[in-house]
Amino acid sequence: MQSGEMADNRAIVRSSRRLTIGLVLAGVLVAGCQPGQQGGERPPVADDLRTVNVYEIAQALGLKVTDITSTHFTLKNPANIVMIFTYPGGHAYVNATSIGEVGDVAVVDGSTRLPGSLIGRIRNAMEAYRETPVPTPTASGRVVIDAGHGGKDPGAPAANGYDEKTINLQVAQKLRSILNSRGVYVVMTRDGDTFVELEERADVANRMGADLFVSLHADTASDRSVRGYTIYVADAAPWSTVKMAEAIENAMGAAGLSSRGVRRANYKVLVRTQGPAVLIEMGFISNSREASLLTDGAFQNRLAQAIADGICACLK
Repeated sequence: MQSGEMADNRAIVRSSRRLTIGLVLAGVLVAGCQPGQQGGERPPVADDLRTVNVYEIAQALGLKVTDITSTHFTLKNPANIVMIFTYPGGHAYVNATSIGEVGDVAVVDGSTRLPGSLIGRIRNAMEAYRETPVPTPTASGRVVIDAGHGGKDPGAPAANGYDEKTINLQVAQKLRSILNSRGVYVVMTRDGDTFVELEERADVANRMGADLFVSLHADTASDRSVRGYTIYVADAAPWSTVKMAEAIENAMGAAGLSSRGVRRANYKVLVRTQGPAVLIEMGFISNSREASLLTDGAFQNRLAQAIADGICACLK
């Protein structure tokens, strides 16, 4: 090797060493400026590092949950239809176009948890939509809300261990609060864990001349796959009462459960009540998925809102 080439190589080595030392020092300075290294707050957890339920996805994206099954969820607004398939390897679809596999799905305390990254992926594929605010339905009138069972009568046991009487009362109290805020005068047949005879429940409505008597229950069946809500009226109920039941049945669809329609049955509270009366079976607590929903406070709020919308439509 020539002496000139050796000198050039030594110069290159010295330059490389200076560059390496400079980069190391710069890295130390940058690392020292990072938040959290000197006791600062940690950055928030990214969406793709957390899990969410279907209602959290709907709220984040301005969608409504319209269907819940054992295999998929459906969410909608006027411009978009989102379907999320929850079985292993299932895909998410926005307006019939796959956005890829959903990813890890887990059931925690009866609630299906989905990857938080779905929110961003769905948002990127959605059509733009600006929702026109819908005015909150208001009404005037007198309504009796009957939380079924209570006290020594627990009702049916739910698949997740709750008693029916507890679910009925929780939804009834939420429903009363919503109706009161909309201008409806509400009387409860019970406002705690007390037992009230069936005759007395109907008589409360008869004494005050109620515009509507609403009895809240949760259904049960030996076949644990049966699901959905049902509205009952008495066999001899007039068509005007059937129309009220249909208004409530239609409004309840917004909560995300499937409807089993309006049916006739001679339950004592329906037969004994002199004015319009309906009995709502809010869902099947023998079905593990619906039991999980009916005991969830956030879903109870949605359900109470939907029932209130139907009642307000009845009273106009």
